[in-house]
Amino acid sequence: MTVETCDDGSTRVRSGLAVVHLFGGPGERFAPEEAIRVVKDAQTRGLQVMTVSLLGHLAPLAVMALSDDVRELRALQISLQRAGLVWADSFLSITEVSEYSQHLPEDRRRPRLYPVLPPAGLPNWCFYPMLKRRGDRYNWYALPYDERERLMYGHGASGRKFAGRVIQLVTGATGLSEWEWGVTLFAQRPDDIKDVVYTLRYDEASARYAEFGRFYVGMLSDPAEAFGLL
Repeated sequence: MTVETCDDGSTRVRSGLAVVHLFGGPGERFAPEEAIRVVKDAQTRGLQVMTVSLLGHLAPLAVMALSDDVRELRALQISLQRAGLVWADSFLSITEVSEYSQHLPEDRRRPRLYPVLPPAGLPNWCFYPMLKRRGDRYNWYALPYDERERLMYGHGASGRKFAGRVIQLVTGATGLSEWEWGVTLFAQRPDDIKDVVYTLRYDEASARYAEFGRFYVGMLSDPAEAFGLL
């Protein structure tokens, strides 16, 4: 999870992609046509940008974007602000292959570092941050590596039961946020999100050692629809 400043002045991730999640809604001078243009221009420049129509009171809109250049993500954020969007929350992270998955072959490692999003046929979306506990009784980082690896293997086995129904992207945020990871779920149906999170919370790795932040849930929408609904 490292970045480097290149000779051309850009700031790029050395391995993987930077990911920003933006949550907000329209301000008084919101211009939906301009917001649509900003997203399309960013996509033309090679950014992966998704717009999400959110449910609930936390925010009506989410924008998720991935790029190897954090300056591009910053430009997208500011341009959408100039189009009249107001951010209520955000999350910055970087795609990674966890220390427990270093043995994976390249064809399984690459999709984690360089995902192509959104996945087809999975229109329902969820994001939440999480971290591992450092309490007096349960301290993840005091466990031996072999024990952590065992727990994470069991956690992954539970998640693989939802293959075809849910795709999970876990991104690292240590040093970038008070949280340690961001979890983005893409699902066939809204109840698939409920089922996978409920199932995984019973794993020892989560039940004893994980803490979760706010959950944002919605539907992937075309920018014209997402901004038009605002």
